[in-house]
Amino acid sequence: MSDSNFEIGGTQIRAGERKTIDIPLSYLSDHTQMHMRVQVIRGSKPGPTLFVSGAIHGDEIIGVEIIRRIAELAQLKRLHGTVILVPIVNTYGFVGLSRYLPDRRDLNRSFPGSEKGALAAQLAHTFMSQIVQCSDYGLDLHSGAIHRANLPQIRANLDDPVVEGMAKAFGASIMLNANLRDGSLREAAQTVGCNMLLYEAGEALRFDESAIRIGVKGVIGVLRHLEMLPKKASKTNDKSTDPIRAQSSHWLRAPMGGLLRPLKALGDSVQKGEVIAIVSNPMGEMSKDLTARHSGMVIGRSNLPVVNRGDAIFHIARVDNVEDAEDTLSAVEMNAENDPLFDGMEIV
Repeated sequence: MSDSNFEIGGTQIRAGERKTIDIPLSYLSDHTQMHMRVQVIRGSKPGPTLFVSGAIHGDEIIGVEIIRRIAELAQLKRLHGTVILVPIVNTYGFVGLSRYLPDRRDLNRSFPGSEKGALAAQLAHTFMSQIVQCSDYGLDLHSGAIHRANLPQIRANLDDPVVEGMAKAFGASIMLNANLRDGSLREAAQTVGCNMLLYEAGEALRFDESAIRIGVKGVIGVLRHLEMLPKKASKTNDKSTDPIRAQSSHWLRAPMGGLLRPLKALGDSVQKGEVIAIVSNPMGEMSKDLTARHSGMVIGRSNLPVVNRGDAIFHIARVDNVEDAEDTLSAVEMNAENDPLFDGMEIV
């Protein structure tokens, strides 16, 4: 969308301008006014509009840091079109270090929302009407839930060639063809013609430097793919890689309650029938093995050593060639570590 009269929250932003806007939300019970802070960066030349959002779940803070670093990049001075940065969508959960809103609702199951609905529905409606409906494309940044870590990965509708192209350009090691969930931002965005990706990496309430770098690099990769930034110079130290495409994934769950001894880490390959964890009772008289149902790669895992029967332990993506997947993972991490994009950038 290249409207010369671009407006968000009642504020107009002209071509070549950058403005930070506070969109009013509601009052807390003590009458503290809550806002959703948005930064709009408009290039001097026309082009599409892309939003980048973080903290849909208030405790998933990795996206906040990725967006902070994106906002500081000098490359955005060469922008074509408009980038909308929303580091904290769920401001209520963020200040309370919680995934949810004060009413315990999940914002990512509340879209497209309602102007007169519950608190989560109202916030979802505001984000949709003020941000998503103004955008052609979107990148939503997430992490694993509390006590769970995710390998950097893209989840998207890879059957859509436009979305698949964005996913490849992001350059995470794994891209998962993920179904839409009722009430999710991805589902609501699709209904208004906004093509988007969901990036998952790291753990709630934690920063992971490698995952942050992959996220920053991925956002820039998508902007280049959409011709909102100039293409990267041909001279590069990057090892050429194509993301591994996974058509499905599944969770392996604890066979009983007890103490967990995991035998695999994030990014490790697993073979069908392989023992990947052992659960024992506290005295060690009894134990059960957790075995892989299919060959694949660990893209998510629990970090808690104390488990109950049925707890989700390992998230396994089914991939055609696990050796290729491990090589891709190593190359993506090395590229993010050595990319000149980060030269001189403040590191947390």
